[in-house]
Amino acid sequence: MKNILFAASEAVPFIKTGGLADVAGSLPACFDRRYFDVRVVLPKYLCIPERYRNQMEYVTHFYMNFNGADRYVGVLKLVEDGITFYFIDNESYFGGLRPYGDWLYDLEKFAFFSRAVLSALPLLNFRPDLIHCHDWQTGLIPVYLKERFAGGEFFRGIKSVMTIHNLKFQGIWDVETIERITGLSEYFFTPDKLESYKNGNFLKGGIVYADAVTTVSPTYAEEIQMPFYGEGLDGLMRARRNSLRGIV
Repeated sequence: MKNILFAASEAVPFIKTGGLADVAGSLPACFDRRYFDVRVVLPKYLCIPERYRNQMEYVTHFYMNFNGADRYVGVLKLVEDGITFYFIDNESYFGGLRPYGDWLYDLEKFAFFSRAVLSALPLLNFRPDLIHCHDWQTGLIPVYLKERFAGGEFFRGIKSVMTIHNLKFQGIWDVETIERITGLSEYFFTPDKLESYKNGNFLKGGIVYADAVTTVSPTYAEEIQMPFYGEGLDGLMRARRNSLRGIV
């Protein structure tokens, strides 16, 4: 039995703004459950419909040092169509009326989400063999997995996949701000890591540090290796060509 954890910022039927939610919510149910235990972790947004929030069961909570303060991290779960969904709870980050809004605040809350997902795993009685990350909002998970979590026995050997749904959105801000938000050292902000055109870039970090990279079709996988479609990352996509797959 292989354990797989999908990490995403949205998934049907709980929260949707685009096609990412369809993939993150429906794909886990397509795995053969004789061989794969696939679960999903999402933020617990206040804008998730109340009927779902009322069904969520408390799992655990803890405090995590993040961006200079000890932050509450709650974990809840809900089983929908046979798939276990976990929800990371922190009302100050996920209490808005929409899942996305202010760009700078979104960067902070999804850096928090990425750290919280990894920090919560040892408490869930579920050790994934693979963490499947989706778009820039989870781009820091492969980075953190190889950085501060790599030395822990629990995390040793866990692999990561980064799936690009839309390369246009990358999670970009100035390096100094991204350093402060993420807690990553200057070592990570070089052109071969998270630095991109003098800025910090969440998605680039995920692409660089993930063990494999996928896109939503073979055609898109080819297109993003060209300057016209590559959104400034075409060189990196060509460099990762051997680890890049397009899967419908």
